[in-house]
Amino acid sequence: MRAVDIIGKKRDGEELIREELEFLVEGYVKGEIPDYQMSAFLMAVFYRGMTFSETGMMTRVMMNSGKTFDLSEIPGIKVDKHSTGGVGDKVSLILAPLVASVGIPVPMVSGRGLGHTGGTLDKLESIPGFQTRLDQDRFIRQIHEIGVAIIGQTDDFVPADKKLYALRDVTATVASIPLISSSIVSKKVASGADAFIYDVKAGNGAFMNTPEEAHELAVALIGVTQALGCRARALVTDMNQPLGRFVGNSLEVIESIQTLKGEGPRDLTQICLELGARMLVLGETAKTLEQGRETLGQKLESGAGLEKFREMIMAQGGDPAVCDRPELLDLSTRKKDVICPRDGYIASFDTELVGICSMKLGAGRETFDASIDPGVGLFVHKMIGDRVSSGEPLYTVYYRDEKSLKEAVEGLERSVAISTKPRDALPLIIEEIGQEDNTIG
Repeated sequence: MRAVDIIGKKRDGEELIREELEFLVEGYVKGEIPDYQMSAFLMAVFYRGMTFSETGMMTRVMMNSGKTFDLSEIPGIKVDKHSTGGVGDKVSLILAPLVASVGIPVPMVSGRGLGHTGGTLDKLESIPGFQTRLDQDRFIRQIHEIGVAIIGQTDDFVPADKKLYALRDVTATVASIPLISSSIVSKKVASGADAFIYDVKAGNGAFMNTPEEAHELAVALIGVTQALGCRARALVTDMNQPLGRFVGNSLEVIESIQTLKGEGPRDLTQICLELGARMLVLGETAKTLEQGRETLGQKLESGAGLEKFREMIMAQGGDPAVCDRPELLDLSTRKKDVICPRDGYIASFDTELVGICSMKLGAGRETFDASIDPGVGLFVHKMIGDRVSSGEPLYTVYYRDEKSLKEAVEGLERSVAISTKPRDALPLIIEEIGQEDNTIG
């Protein structure tokens, strides 16, 4: 078997068999197949696609390229959540401890931000002392003891995905649904969960710009997950404006804590309750979505979700005092407002540009090895449909130096369109996929 023959077969649109995918992926992980050949294969997949069978086989091969977590000894249905990423998306920080406070184990292997999208691990690491690198035994023990852990991908956990993702990023092959699906599902199923809720973002701040593209990805994610023996459902949600009001690492931790206290913004609270209700249904703790929403609302009101977040911080080496004293987080004291130029209504955001401006301040990274400044970012004062007046702030920018501030302000001034007539607020949930009704059993 030769790599060049497999590449040619996919270039011509033919379907590959499991042995061919194993030969390619395993050979690449071992260093026997060079980057230039794997790049050619990825480009062939980008243009020719993969059948559902191929995608499922590719996912399984990637999943088995390294260690997987066995959580079978932990009682209950383990449920995880994955978001395809966006601007201001701090849902995992809220949702994981909130759902765990109901008694559902939540094992979560998360990623870092790249480009205009933020990363869950970067946000958590803005908490003093918080450790995202846990070995397998500690990860499993923590799930068993407190019911939740959020960690990063270790070197021996699905190494095929780490190598392939880095190569896709520099070969313009990221936006391929078979490759996206195999990347996400291989990590998720390897983490040991039994069921998954996928939050697939659609809009100008997401990787899937249209609801149609997001629908296609959601269907693929559910299909591949089910083919690997796990349950799944998905929501397609809006990313045509930032989620919540804060963008930036320490800032998003602060907003997560506010939300766990029942004081978060409406859109962020709503999406956490909707995703969480489905996790409770998948975990067979709630029979209906209505019951799930009610249960989670009670956990927010009682503070049980925040207490579970505090337990997770302590278990992973962080300072739990940040839950009561946000001033312990690294946050720049240098602030500047971006002013509204005229009266009117917020008509739209260039959400990707908002994320890029946050990245230019230092809250995100353009390359995998770039450093993150946890203390910078921005606050979004107005959302789509809101009335604005000349001279009032659209954003408050938290910055360190004048150069990054200038670049960010110039972009933020272009990121908002103001109309003379009001526009209706955007629906947060566009579509649900994966379950015909809202009950179990």
